[in-house]
Amino acid sequence: MAFRYIKKFPSVEEVMDAYPLPEKFAAIKKNRDAEIAAVLRGEDPRILLLIGPCSAHQEDAVCEYASRLAKVQEKVRDSIILIPRIYTNKPRTTGMGYKGMFHQPDHQKKPDMTRGLIAIRKMHIRAMKESHLSAADEMLYPDNYSYLSDLLAYVAIGARSVENQQHRLTVSGLDIPVGMKNPTSGDFNVMLDSVFAAQKSHTFVYNGWEVSTDGNDLAHSVVRGAYDRSGNHIPNYHFEDLHQLAGLYKKRELKNPAVLVDTNHSNSGKRFREQPRIAMEVMRNRRNSKSIKEMVKGFMVESYLLEGSQDPSGNEFGKSITDPCLGWEDSEKLILNLSELV
Repeated sequence: MAFRYIKKFPSVEEVMDAYPLPEKFAAIKKNRDAEIAAVLRGEDPRILLLIGPCSAHQEDAVCEYASRLAKVQEKVRDSIILIPRIYTNKPRTTGMGYKGMFHQPDHQKKPDMTRGLIAIRKMHIRAMKESHLSAADEMLYPDNYSYLSDLLAYVAIGARSVENQQHRLTVSGLDIPVGMKNPTSGDFNVMLDSVFAAQKSHTFVYNGWEVSTDGNDLAHSVVRGAYDRSGNHIPNYHFEDLHQLAGLYKKRELKNPAVLVDTNHSNSGKRFREQPRIAMEVMRNRRNSKSIKEMVKGFMVESYLLEGSQDPSGNEFGKSITDPCLGWEDSEKLILNLSELV
């Protein structure tokens, strides 16, 4: 065989026992889970805002960012539920570039995935302790969710994973919201196929067990734009796009029709400063269309302490080493402006 076995990966029980979440914060997560679910079910008029860095690579900076969010959350608590974006895995289909803290806990050094797993759990626990906000992460590897299942408030399935069967089946067993992005082709039907599969019950193999699930009625869609055949960015957050998606949801009769709008990626053409303008346009469209208002439950925004991005070898505190992000001042302004429009 071509595999070289490096070391045995720790079990879920070993990691959770070594780095437990205090009971007080388990109760905080439970309460937030209920609030977030109520928004997606249409029982709460507030919106969700998943906001944070493109990739979390510095624990101190991530926790400072989450703590700042907590202060703003108090100001907008009647209109917005803030969910820190703490994404620790990056899809790298070519195998090149920074793959996230799970692979590289020290982003400039070679992979150490066992240490990376522990670093991720410790960072999520610390961020919750310091902010009292449970966070979102991306599910790049379905088996790894179990190591963070007591911490996360939200899981995102990326554009390159949304067609994967194991992702769809795993989501069907989660009891928290999961956002299924449209694939890079932009196909709404593929995205809704994923939501449909995730909302159904399944039997499959997971973490060495034959398991059965009940389906996740909080699985929903995330529009992030697309690429055409020439690699050009195509947005899909405009009125016509969302109106079409609302019609597809109605035709499919899926549970809890909901969508979050990703304001960066192909929707902004990776022009990160466009994110506030995009969010404001969508909020205006919510006001002008009952079906869009009922369906659009919030946004995903890429934001960090400092604006822009830096080279992956850089150590500038609170600045992205992957996609460029909004800086803190513009991010806080966006949150407050959104609050006035809900």
